[in-house]
Amino acid sequence: LNKKFLLVGLGNFGSEYLDTRHNIGFKVLDKVIEENEAKFEVDRLAFKSSFSHKGKLLICIKPTTYINLSGKAVRYWMKKEKIKLKNILIITDDLNLPYGKLRLKPKGSSGGHNGLKNIEECLNTSDYTRLRIGIDNGRKKNMVNFVLSKWTKEELKNLDRILNQSSDIILSFITDGLNETMNNFN
Repeated sequence: LNKKFLLVGLGNFGSEYLDTRHNIGFKVLDKVIEENEAKFEVDRLAFKSSFSHKGKLLICIKPTTYINLSGKAVRYWMKKEKIKLKNILIITDDLNLPYGKLRLKPKGSSGGHNGLKNIEECLNTSDYTRLRIGIDNGRKKNMVNFVLSKWTKEELKNLDRILNQSSDIILSFITDGLNETMNNFN
């Protein structure tokens, strides 16, 4: 019954956005897919991939709608694959958390993140699980420029750890559930 999950990495589609902070959701999913020897293919509103993990089917999408319209892709794939709200995990960058800090949350506000705002509008709820990945380095200048700029050399040194840890959290969420994962990782 609860065997299907939708993992959504938030980011902007296009090579100019590749290594920007706003695209950490894409990067995390790339890592998960690579570790599980799957591949992304172009599909409706998203790059899509899927693989099985301990008897669960994980459907992974990287929306191609641009981050501010991510909800369209989430709603489409949720309906098409008949996935319950509690089996959805949104992976997103978060300016309100220090760089590299990871937080799994069952619900919450968009925190000013337009991608999350749009998902909330499209799903008519903010009760969806999200893995928030801190990108704030304490130098808040122009927000838009900051989230759309590339990682610094310093930040890149820690990126692998962040991606590995995020991957662990995601697989734990799938196998052990939300509460146990929050207890172990938050």
